[in-house]
Amino acid sequence: MTMRPDDHRRKWDKDEFERIAEERIQAEFDEEERLKKKAPVIKRELLKQREYKVDLDSKLGKSVVITKNTPTSQSGGYYCNVCDCVVKDSINFLDHINGKKHQRNLGMSMKIERSTLDQVKARFAHNKRKLEEKKDEYELDTRLKEAAEEEARIKELRRERRRDKKRKLQETDDTDDVPAQSELAQIMGFSGFGASKK
Repeated sequence: MTMRPDDHRRKWDKDEFERIAEERIQAEFDEEERLKKKAPVIKRELLKQREYKVDLDSKLGKSVVITKNTPTSQSGGYYCNVCDCVVKDSINFLDHINGKKHQRNLGMSMKIERSTLDQVKARFAHNKRKLEEKKDEYELDTRLKEAAEEEARIKELRRERRRDKKRKLQETDDTDDVPAQSELAQIMGFSGFGASKK
């Protein structure tokens, strides 16, 4: 800066400020380069299917007493031992398990392995075999159910026939008893004296 006694305005040294700006830009560039070299690239596994069943029903409908000294794993909600966190309900627990943070803690990226044509064909064949097995089991189950229903129907028909026979026998017995009533019973309005002929 140069100042003349008669000029009160500031004059800036443009060369000096350009040099300072270039130094700042160079320092920022060097810092970025250093960070790129310092941070190692982490190779994570590709996302894969879970090999275990998520247990959501074990604590369902159970009461738990929670105190200040209760460990977080036993406190209310669902505990994730990988991330060391507690989630309050099952939907959020599933979201957490399928989420990026949990998968990263397991050492997996959120990328999926691309399937080859042979893998897809093998999977289709596997699913087709499963479907046929289910169909066979279903046919067996339906046959068993139908046989049980048929047996129940036959038993019910037999019961009905027995009831009909008993009803017919009782009706014939009742018609035989009517003429045997005495005159006294008829006058008094009795249908009988409580004794039955059977």
